[in-house]
Amino acid sequence: MSYDLALVLGIVIAGFSTPAIVSAFSDSRAPRAAPLMVLMGGGLIAWAVMEKPGGYTMDQIPGVFMKVVRDLVG
Repeated sequence: MSYDLALVLGIVIAGFSTPAIVSAFSDSRAPRAAPLMVLMGGGLIAWAVMEKPGGYTMDQIPGVFMKVVRDLVG
């Protein structure tokens, strides 16, 4: 798995966990799967940032998203 793909997957997984956490708290129940999604997404993001030589900057993230989508589609 490339570092770019791991970063994008981590951001998407962590992003999808946010509505699940809000929904669980609004229904007065304990979130069960959402914390695991946060850990998995955060782990992918941390791995990608630490292992890529030079890391990532905030300005590079939109370009990384476009590169990953372009590689998956074409």
